[in-house]
Amino acid sequence: MAFTDRLHNRGSISTGYDIDNSLKLEDDNSEGLTKNYSGDGDRRTWTYSTWIKRTELSQDYYCLFFAAYTGIQLMSENYLRVELYDGTTTRYADTNQLFRDTSAWYHIVVTLDSTDSTASDRVKIWINGSRVTDFRTSTYASMSQNDQFGIGQASSNYQFGHWFAGGANDRRFCGYVAETHYVNGTALEATDFGEYDSDSGIWIPKEYTGSHGSKGFYLKFDDSSNLGKDSSSGGIGDFTLSNITSADQATDTPTNNFAIGNANVYFSNPTFNTFNPLTEGATKITKGAGGWETLSSTIAVTSGKWYMEMQNIVMPETAMMSVFPADIEFIGAGGQINNYAGKVSGDGGISYYSYNGNIFYNASNASYGSAWANETNTMAIALDMDNGKVYFARANVWQNSGDPTSGATGTGAINLIEPSKPHMMGYAVYANNTSGAVNFGGYTPSSISSSASDANGYGTFEYAPPSGYYALCSKNLAEYG
Repeated sequence: MAFTDRLHNRGSISTGYDIDNSLKLEDDNSEGLTKNYSGDGDRRTWTYSTWIKRTELSQDYYCLFFAAYTGIQLMSENYLRVELYDGTTTRYADTNQLFRDTSAWYHIVVTLDSTDSTASDRVKIWINGSRVTDFRTSTYASMSQNDQFGIGQASSNYQFGHWFAGGANDRRFCGYVAETHYVNGTALEATDFGEYDSDSGIWIPKEYTGSHGSKGFYLKFDDSSNLGKDSSSGGIGDFTLSNITSADQATDTPTNNFAIGNANVYFSNPTFNTFNPLTEGATKITKGAGGWETLSSTIAVTSGKWYMEMQNIVMPETAMMSVFPADIEFIGAGGQINNYAGKVSGDGGISYYSYNGNIFYNASNASYGSAWANETNTMAIALDMDNGKVYFARANVWQNSGDPTSGATGTGAINLIEPSKPHMMGYAVYANNTSGAVNFGGYTPSSISSSASDANGYGTFEYAPPSGYYALCSKNLAEYG
């Protein structure tokens, strides 16, 4: 079974409505979308619906949608702000709810209707289907009826995934976005875009069948050659991309959620809470502080057979591919992030070392396979939780003459030290200014030439997973986890 909190949507429910793609956005790359247009839209009434999965927390403002000082953004303290500027006064609706789960997809719906005679209903916010009624700051009810705000004003234009405030003041979103609707001229509700699953009670997406208005849009990110494509009928038209390429398209979505690197490891630890070594959709780790830094997956498993790949980017001579129990000390708040799995006796972790090809576990090491320092070969892990074994590969050659399909026989396998515990997979780097990237199948910045998938057609990998092994995503977890 998957070892994850199920309070939020993790894409594990079959909805009958599948979302195939998302867009990965990265602050460090100055990524965003802009739409210039002529003629005002409706500046009193609109609805915005989007699905997001965060990869960075607490360091900056993260903008989702903005125009003329009016927009929707996540603040540095991780709450959601709806900001409305009428040319003179700014009104706010700030949630008390915090958005700190980097393993989950959130559905956010915001409706503005300044024509409503009830002041408290002029802004409505829903998170995962639940209307927000508890605010830390709430000044929107003091707006005048029929007041007009920036979104919809032609002179301001639409900015998606960023707000160009100028230089260091730019506000950009870090994470994945999917299934985004902006309906200009109509006040809708969350139930127009989602519903509660009758079996699990989890909020899930459904198809929106209404119009968007001539100044509205629908971004579904399904066309890698045009990731700014407006898929609405009669909407505003395609967006212009800033520093976004086809490589930024992902298959990590609200209906099939993939593992990524766990940013909460760093933001919950006081040593690292001002620096996040994870970028590129939390799939790239860069050495930026003392000692080892380990990327751990957002999903842990207790059963099934799972596959992931990784690749050196900035040639680390010292790197580790690892599997480890979910309760290992270095991934806990206040724990020893300056470690790798297997460094400490009793931590239950196992690591394959790039420098000499040895296996490290229980504070000791033993000869195992080929060294892989300073090379860009695609490395891989096959984790067999059903039989308590793990295999490591270099350039599609399973080390120690391993055969991941050998089951309980475990040809060339390494036995897990604590097989009854939920396990994660990860990657660690040591030397300054070195980096590496993992690939759980939903997104990777690594170069992929063959685009292989698992037997269910999930994931995009350099090599096909061994028979019986699967990408670590929610649809596979529902079947095999």
